[in-house]
Amino acid sequence: MVEHWSPKPGVGGSSPSWPAIKGRDMNKVISFIKSAKVELDKVIFPTKVQVKQAFIAVIIVVAVIAAYLALVDLLMSAIVSKIL
Repeated sequence: MVEHWSPKPGVGGSSPSWPAIKGRDMNKVISFIKSAKVELDKVIFPTKVQVKQAFIAVIIVVAVIAAYLALVDLLMSAIVSKIL
């Protein structure tokens, strides 16, 4: 014979693993959203000029490092080919 369990109190929806949102829980959600908005208002986003300058700086640094690594690779491959 199969034992039947009664549903847990406070369970909402069709999935018993998902608890129902109660009034105090909804207040926590609203409080979280309000505090997140306050923190987001404190964020200082970069200007278009700053983003452009940072983009150019990154491209230059990547190009310099790529050239350096290509030179080291060329030198190492020449040394290994001379040895072998």
